[in-house]
Amino acid sequence: MDLLSTLIQDAFWSGLAALGFAILFNVPPRALVWCALAGALGHATRTLLMEGGVEIAPATLVGASVVGFCAMGLARYQKMPSVVFSVSGVIPMVPGVFAFRAMVSLLRISTAKSDAVLQEALFSVFQNGIITGLVLAALAAGIAAPTLLFERRKPVV
Repeated sequence: MDLLSTLIQDAFWSGLAALGFAILFNVPPRALVWCALAGALGHATRTLLMEGGVEIAPATLVGASVVGFCAMGLARYQKMPSVVFSVSGVIPMVPGVFAFRAMVSLLRISTAKSDAVLQEALFSVFQNGIITGLVLAALAAGIAAPTLLFERRKPVV
């Protein structure tokens, strides 16, 4: 399958997931399409970078930043808080597979019959746990970066 086809499919399915979570979070109907587009664009960006050889955590940081910048612009355009667009937009990038593998390996530790199995399970827990943590940190940083860099607020005092 060629890259364009992969990106189109990726954007479609991640946009659909973002739309589903936006509906779950009771996003106003006029913002639903924009949430889906932000999620599709962010995830497709991450997929494009990963296809180019970038590891998942930095690719996720860039994808989440794309969602954050989209959310910032959409918030002004739609006169809504940016969190309406950003949270549902990054949900498709949550590292569920890595978290699942870490939990399964953690359970394997309790039933390990040999040192080799125990060592393999421990390695898997640490590897998948670290990837999960890095990707979650990248999501948080990507959402927050546009606001921290460009939004100017008057001091409270």
